[in-house]
Amino acid sequence: MNMEFIEALSDIEREKGIAKDVLIDAIEAALISSYKRNFNTAQNVRVDINRHTGLIKVYARKTVVDDVLDPRLEISQHAAREINPNFQLDDIVEIEVTPRDFGRIAAQTAKQVVTQRIREAERGLIYNAFIDREEDIVTGTVQRQDLRNIYLDLGKVEAVLPLSELMQGEKFKHQDRIKAYITKVENTTKGPQIILSRTHPGLLKRLFELEVPEIYDGVVEIRSVAREAGFRSKIAVHSRNDEVDPVGSCVGPKGTRVQTIVNELRGEKIDIVRWSESVEEYVANALSPSKVLEVNVFEAEKMARVIVPDYQLSLAIGIKGQNARLAAKLTGWKIDIKSESQAEQELGRPRSSGEEMPQDSVSID
Repeated sequence: MNMEFIEALSDIEREKGIAKDVLIDAIEAALISSYKRNFNTAQNVRVDINRHTGLIKVYARKTVVDDVLDPRLEISQHAAREINPNFQLDDIVEIEVTPRDFGRIAAQTAKQVVTQRIREAERGLIYNAFIDREEDIVTGTVQRQDLRNIYLDLGKVEAVLPLSELMQGEKFKHQDRIKAYITKVENTTKGPQIILSRTHPGLLKRLFELEVPEIYDGVVEIRSVAREAGFRSKIAVHSRNDEVDPVGSCVGPKGTRVQTIVNELRGEKIDIVRWSESVEEYVANALSPSKVLEVNVFEAEKMARVIVPDYQLSLAIGIKGQNARLAAKLTGWKIDIKSESQAEQELGRPRSSGEEMPQDSVSID
């Protein structure tokens, strides 16, 4: 150890943000273990590194006692007072025991400690940078793939995209660029671990925030998202400005905004509906593209009974119940769908006019 080493620690403090005193304290602690290991001793020792010169000294710490039972840990009061006449029983006496070739061991240990601390600091910086980006979108480059995961290069860190979080039929190759949603950031012993998803509803929400300026600015807000990744999604939007159409803003001129999102999601169908404080209106909008004749709300059961034209029943329910299922997820209400003729038979409540409820929604294939 010498002045050059102390100067190097000062450089690390400036460049990496690791305090020099923290590094020196860590080196001192590591040197205690190195001393005991290399010189096969059980002595209680203290290592001191001069903060200005880099000079290292090792001191054996011994307790002042009447009768010495273990000379490695104890010293008699008579011997202690030969060093300093002021020593009393139970005081700690420090005796320098610095080995002649301890500098070589110290240099190796210091290098290991500094390298480790730099690595830990860099991991900490990466973790702090990404923990604030949970529930956000990142773009990464495919580096490799195994039986369970795809590994993406995000620049300073590698992220994990489980194959179970890919949309059905998605395949990627080396160096492909992928947008994904950060679901979790963990600080592990091997460094930060970032878990991604392509199926999470948050991905759809963030894509709209990126593509629609009105959402980014807070004029239009996303109230709810329901998604069956790779197949169909529904998103409910609301405008804080009566002069701004939330559905039209999301669709964009000639559908360009929403089409960009559809392309990113490999053709996933997206229904954009207007959120409403009226449950009846909201449920009717959520069942887009089906037309709705009537909605009856049962607050206690949090259930809505919906009546649709006979020719719209299969559209309202959707393939394997998908449209109704997504509408229920979007609104948070159970939805019981009946055709007009079913309602007349079961409920005795025909709708003679056949008028449809007004709806405000759009479906993008």
